[in-house]
Amino acid sequence: MSMQHVQTLLTETPEEGYELAVKLAQKGIELIQPNEDIREMLRPVYSRNPDSLINASEVVAIHYQTVAAANNYWRMWMPEYK
Repeated sequence: MSMQHVQTLLTETPEEGYELAVKLAQKGIELIQPNEDIREMLRPVYSRNPDSLINASEVVAIHYQTVAAANNYWRMWMPEYK
């Protein structure tokens, strides 16, 4: 999923929904810290910190819940995504 800006939360599959959730988390970080050099400088610190990684997972999970809700939980519990 290589989009510059998120246009919709609708996805065809739960897997695409998860990819979108990760993209939303990444875009959030880019908006909070727009300087790529600073993000690169900080990455070695948080990438080795278990609490930071757990927090990042929680952010992705929250985005995934949002995407799932927007997709009516993949067309109401998945009868192959209707």
